Amino acid sequence: MKILENLAKLCAIIAGVLLTVITLMTCASLIGRNTTGDSIVGAFELTGVAAGAAIALFMPLCQVRRGNIIVDFFTARMSAAINDKLDRFGTLLLVVIFGLLAWRTTLGGLNVYSANSETQIMGFPEWVVYAAMVPPFVLTGLIALHQTVFGFAAPEAGEAAI
Repeated sequence: MKILENLAKLCAIIAGVLLTVITLMTCASLIGRNTTGDSIVGAFELTGVAAGAAIALFMPLCQVRRGNIIVDFFTARMSAAINDKLDRFGTLLLVVIFGLLAWRTTLGGLNVYSANSETQIMGFPEWVVYAAMVPPFVLTGLIALHQTVFGFAAPEAGEAAI
C-alpha cells in the first residue's frame, strides 16, 4: 500500500503545481489587462483544461485518506464488523466506477486525438487532458481495490482519523 500512497501523493503534488501555475497565469493575465490592456490569450481555456486534470489528480489521495463522503446515518449503530464489510463493498463499487472512468476517458482521449480536436482560441490539443486523467483514475481504482481486499489501515500516530 505504501507505493500506492506515494503515487497518490505524487499525483496530488502535480495537481497542486498545476493549480498554482494556473493561478499565477490568471493573476498575470488580470494584472496585464488592468495595467497595459493586454492579457494572456487563451488563459480561460488553459484554466479549464488544467483544472480538469487537477481534479482527477487529487482523486487517488482522496481515496487513500478515505476523504469521500460517507453517509452513515443508517449504519452508525451497526457493529464495526458490519461497517467494515459495507466500507469494503463501497470501495468495490469505486473500483468498478473508476475502472469505467479510466476506460471511457481512454476511449474519449483516443477519439479526440484521432479527430485532432483542439481548444478554440489556443489550439491546445484536448487529448492531453484525457491522457492526464487516465493514470489517476487507474490509480484510484487500484487503491480502492487494495482497500476492498485488505481493509483500511488504522491512522498513524499523530494523524487524525477520517
